[in-house]
Amino acid sequence: MIVTSRTAKHRLFQIQSTNGLPESEVVVIGSSDLSLLAMLSSRQHQTFSLATCGWMGVGNDPRYNNSLCFDPFPFPDLTDTQRAHLFKLGEDLDAHRKRQQAAHPKLTLTQMYNVLEKLRSGDKIAGTDKEIYDQGLITILRDLHDQIDDAVADAYGWPRDLSDEDILYRLVDLNHARAQEEAAGHIRWLRPDYQNPQGQVASGQTAQMDLGTAPVAAAVLVWPKALPDQMSAVRETLAEMGEASAAQIARQFKGAGDKRVQPLLDTLVTLGLVEETQAGKYAA
Repeated sequence: MIVTSRTAKHRLFQIQSTNGLPESEVVVIGSSDLSLLAMLSSRQHQTFSLATCGWMGVGNDPRYNNSLCFDPFPFPDLTDTQRAHLFKLGEDLDAHRKRQQAAHPKLTLTQMYNVLEKLRSGDKIAGTDKEIYDQGLITILRDLHDQIDDAVADAYGWPRDLSDEDILYRLVDLNHARAQEEAAGHIRWLRPDYQNPQGQVASGQTAQMDLGTAPVAAAVLVWPKALPDQMSAVRETLAEMGEASAAQIARQFKGAGDKRVQPLLDTLVTLGLVEETQAGKYAA
């Protein structure tokens, strides 16, 4: 399976054995397709996930929500040649990181990507960073990511030197186009052998969501103790629900209550992070 930590400074995806049972703060993608690992590790997906994620913790780190960061992401349609190329790049990326960590047991992925970030920004690599640079073979890591970014750009048919803003605009446009396709019954299955083994053609969908009814989260979450985490939790939950009242948000948490949620919503409105859409309703 492909896994990533829900809250992390760097958005990293890895292949992990299915022998263990991941805990709740690990996002699991039920696939071992290394071409999918490569696409998730690309600059294109990183840009999209940073624009749609929540933020939480002392370091205000990105929080990956599959309903916001993964489900709406429009993956490129791959030719067999492109899929094979991305599979090899995903395989090389996963193997490189695991190989260097096995050779240096104290080396962490966070350390490797901290130094990679400095390398990309042109900062001087010295001291402990130089040791991590050598142990992690960070130049090779950078090259693998550069190759993945170029291969994914080619798969979309886009220029390789697009800005993050241009990438995001194109992904949003593609998302809208895919939504129209799906409304007409054309589904681009990510795992067709599992999701649509019979090869059935979906019927057209013309119904729209009832915007007056806010969706409810599948599981009740524990209400964070720290105020910054509470703010992040309210904003993130509201983003997932689309539109909701304080009471509806509070019902998603154990030990919250709308009297605790309402002041946080008022603060978020003042900061311009949330807007009041109608009496008692809010949207991120």
